[in-house]
Amino acid sequence: MVKLKSFNIDLDNKTGVYMPGQTVSGKTILELETEMELREIRLECDGKAHVAWSEHIDGGDGIDKTKHYSGNEEYFDTTIPVFGKGLGSGDENRLPAGKHVFPFSFVLPPELPSSFEGEHGYVRYKVEGIIDRPWAFDEHTVQPFTVLATLDLNLEPSAANGGEAQNSENICCLCCKSGPILGTFKLNRVGYVPGESIYFEASAQNSSRRVCNVFADLEMVTKYYAIRPKKRIYTETKLINRIQHQDLAPGQSDVWSGDRFVIPPLAPSYLGGCSIIDIKYSIKLVIKPHGPSSKLHIPIEVIIGSIPLQSVIQQYQKTISTDQKSTPPIIPTPIFSESVWGPTNIKKDEKREEEHIYGQLEFTPCYSFYKFS
Repeated sequence: MVKLKSFNIDLDNKTGVYMPGQTVSGKTILELETEMELREIRLECDGKAHVAWSEHIDGGDGIDKTKHYSGNEEYFDTTIPVFGKGLGSGDENRLPAGKHVFPFSFVLPPELPSSFEGEHGYVRYKVEGIIDRPWAFDEHTVQPFTVLATLDLNLEPSAANGGEAQNSENICCLCCKSGPILGTFKLNRVGYVPGESIYFEASAQNSSRRVCNVFADLEMVTKYYAIRPKKRIYTETKLINRIQHQDLAPGQSDVWSGDRFVIPPLAPSYLGGCSIIDIKYSIKLVIKPHGPSSKLHIPIEVIIGSIPLQSVIQQYQKTISTDQKSTPPIIPTPIFSESVWGPTNIKKDEKREEEHIYGQLEFTPCYSFYKFS
């Protein structure tokens, strides 16, 4: 029996992060304990988006029914033969025992959306190695990688603008209408990159008869767009971080400033280039009365980019430089950090026999992260 000791893909770029239009290169490496008969070894390199979810509906006869929605997009699909039939050597080929290395490279298309792994969909890029064996299961190895598209905040008209929102709500206390709760929320700008801090100002007035909890949330709102069996949208809201403020007693007012959110590694806003997944971020003030009552939400949408505003870069350089001469701002070099949401097991999406698939099956996309002082 042929024994395959290992089968892996080693990318030359050790960060595993690429920009659209860049070259992806590496090596396919396999190690055999005995000689192997095979047709070919090939690589299938692809980029695609996929969304899927299920909804339970009332069938009208007292029986719940489940409806499945899905959608797909393909950005590229490239096959690269590295040994055997695909290179013109016929269907019958043999590899001796030992270690074998096959280099490869391909160029990414110039317009691609950023990698993303969500609860109900993903934008995913990978190189898959396949050993095509006659009269036996094929062997597979998977190596996902990150594509990070550019979202330059300097090209977003509203990124440098401030944001302000206010709202109020009357609440009921037993059978009597209580006084309103009011809130105002302010940001000095709405465009940020991961690593920056969002400072905010808030004010709250509690004219009700209840104690109110006050806090601020940083959230990601993802919309998934299904195509089959018909067009359908699923909206998912995930909490990134929360800052708690002191409670507000009945009749009390308060002004809140000085706290901040540090933006963790996140996919850029909008997920440009993908038409079935959309990402937006917001920071909001929340005032929650004790007891049965709805919360007061005061949101402001923020834009998460990959290239910071020039004004931010200039301010950063002033804090680290003793040279008072006027020099053009230089963008600090970001590091690539794993997404705040952690790894995704992609094995469930690779429909293979489990014992015949190798490689990296736990994957976390990486995003730009700036270490500003």
